[in-house]
Amino acid sequence: MTDTTITATTARATGKLNDLVLAGFRIVVSFLFACHGAQGFGLLGGIDGQGTAVPFGVWPGWWASVIELVGALLVLVGLFPRIAALLCSGAMAYAYFVVHQPEALLPLHNMGEPAALYAWAFLLIAVLGPGAFTVERAFRR
Repeated sequence: MTDTTITATTARATGKLNDLVLAGFRIVVSFLFACHGAQGFGLLGGIDGQGTAVPFGVWPGWWASVIELVGALLVLVGLFPRIAALLCSGAMAYAYFVVHQPEALLPLHNMGEPAALYAWAFLLIAVLGPGAFTVERAFRR
């Protein structure tokens, strides 16, 4: 084998591994985010742990729950994942700067750590792509 063949084989293997890791990251983050969005509708303990839902149509809570749940499910299955991930990232950036940041400067003090982490995680998915095992990829074949 020549050096070029070894390099090409290594690059393909690394690309496949990256694809699998991105898919795993996308699936886990999206599942957790979907659970978070479902709470706004009174599921999984609701917004207060007592099964309470955000009242229908209330801004921004109800709409945030819709974006979180629908966006997460789209990213999870890999249907328009980059667009959905960018929307989820923006929703969490909005949540951080409008809801959490006015309470205190640091995420640790303003309870904004999940919002900040989700904003960056979904931005990563939007930029790097969804990885393997997406509905879009299945349709392309």
